[in-house]
Amino acid sequence: MEKISYYTEEGLQRLKDELTNLKTEGRTKVAEQLSEARDKGDLSENAEYDAAKEAQEVLERRIAKLEELMISARVINKQDINTSAVSILAKVKIKNKKTGKVHTYTMVSEEEADLKIGKISVESPLGKGLLGRKTGEIAVVEAPAGKIEFEVLEIGF
Repeated sequence: MEKISYYTEEGLQRLKDELTNLKTEGRTKVAEQLSEARDKGDLSENAEYDAAKEAQEVLERRIAKLEELMISARVINKQDINTSAVSILAKVKIKNKKTGKVHTYTMVSEEEADLKIGKISVESPLGKGLLGRKTGEIAVVEAPAGKIEFEVLEIGF
């Protein structure tokens, strides 16, 4: 069974742009590296050729992963978000019960997650702990330092 992943329009477009770039510029660059390394002679002792082949494998794995993601990718619109409970693409304001610190995060797919801009993956421990919680409820998150309790203060988009 394929796992559906939900994205913002911008997030899905970024992935499409990356895929296009890797298929065009990325493949061209790797082909040039392979050609240059091949021109240097004996491939059995050619570290440049080995490095170029490794780069090609990494590139092709990323392309395959992005193509797989595109098959199961769905765009979710803000008007489709139910803000009665924490769900994907909801913006949630939480308070750490121990420290009193308040944070606001947008719940996103793993590929869109970027903590620096306040986007956390629904697959992360915090994301999993928050999913389905309603305003006023406590989410208990298992962290390396132990259990952390967060109170859901607001849910919006």
